[in-house]
Amino acid sequence: MGATKNSRSGQATGPALLAALLLTSCGVKTAEDDFFPLQPGRSWTYRVTKTMVEKGEPRHESLTLDTRGSESINGLPAMRRHSDSGVDYWLRSDDTGIYRVASKNALESEFKTDNPTRYVLRKPFVVGTSWDALTVAYIMEHRNESRKEMRYTHKPMNMRYRIEALDQKVSTAAGNFEGCIKVTGEAQIKLFADDVFNFRDVPLFSHEWYCPKVGLVRMERVEASPSKFVIGGTLLLDLTNWQ
Repeated sequence: MGATKNSRSGQATGPALLAALLLTSCGVKTAEDDFFPLQPGRSWTYRVTKTMVEKGEPRHESLTLDTRGSESINGLPAMRRHSDSGVDYWLRSDDTGIYRVASKNALESEFKTDNPTRYVLRKPFVVGTSWDALTVAYIMEHRNESRKEMRYTHKPMNMRYRIEALDQKVSTAAGNFEGCIKVTGEAQIKLFADDVFNFRDVPLFSHEWYCPKVGLVRMERVEASPSKFVIGGTLLLDLTNWQ
């Protein structure tokens, strides 16, 4: 697992899309920033498991991100994080939280700035802190259309993120972690529900765990579909290695 009132957004394909779900900072540096560290030389590798309803066995991929260093974005420094899918993100941290300010995929020659900024974690890090973000349907597919991925046919929708719990314990392929922050997100997507094309609001859910000195260790995305026209599924990012 990455625009808003206080937000996150971004559209891409394959592992690049997943990286969107995912600072020595140019802003105020505190111990809280260890929940999403951006020091140059840091890297994270995840096992990505995508499971589609009605499509049999899960599909597995690997995704690696690393922090390259500070670069200037619109005249101010930001830390560049690179995905092995070819996508780059520029992030900052200050007393409002940790947020993305620009991104660029492998096919783009110039970065695109986020306006407004896209928060990864909003401060204060206490239960109840919330922020809004644009998201897309990462997993859902049309059952019978030639262009199956719904992220190409549906406009981005707002997702409300919330710090749900603190001091969480999380087990991953990379080991066991403690003192983690759990963030949940919920959005609504409108789908045709039946043959007479009645619309229905369908919830999409995100669950993310950020741990001290490591960052994101696990992300679960659930996009269940009650529509006969759309196939739903789940997406899991599990940390396998970090440094």
